[in-house]
Amino acid sequence: MFPSTPTYTINEAIKKLEGYCAYQERCHQDVIRKLKEMRMIPDAIDQIVAHLIQENYLNEERFAQSFARGKFTIKQWGKNRIVTELKQRNITSYNIKTALKEINENDYLESLHSLAIKRVGQIKETNIQKRRKKLADYLLYRGWESHLVYEKIQELIS
Repeated sequence: MFPSTPTYTINEAIKKLEGYCAYQERCHQDVIRKLKEMRMIPDAIDQIVAHLIQENYLNEERFAQSFARGKFTIKQWGKNRIVTELKQRNITSYNIKTALKEINENDYLESLHSLAIKRVGQIKETNIQKRRKKLADYLLYRGWESHLVYEKIQELIS
């Protein structure tokens, strides 16, 4: 009748979650969501999360640093977007500050410059105000700070 969902003992769930956490960095929220999908009871969830933290499979500071580095390097997100995404994952402000230290300031400004130049080349609009708005919207959506965005627009579109 109903599709049977597998049930897990605490030890089976621990082994499964150790693999889940070893594959890539996870935040507490991801692990708890996974355990709820596995239909674990709250006491078991607490016990498993405690085990993962104790065995260093789960570390929010390490997750935040890895997340910030990856999103900046690969997706070229600005700090605002990274902070917002980390807050949505219930990462503490201390860990967010630590994560942002992973981003080199020179690389950050260089990345903004190359992203802005690339985008300016893609904007076909001829009206200067509309070009500026399109560039601003694009960079702000990606999480770059407004003062940096507007300085870059002044530099590139005049």
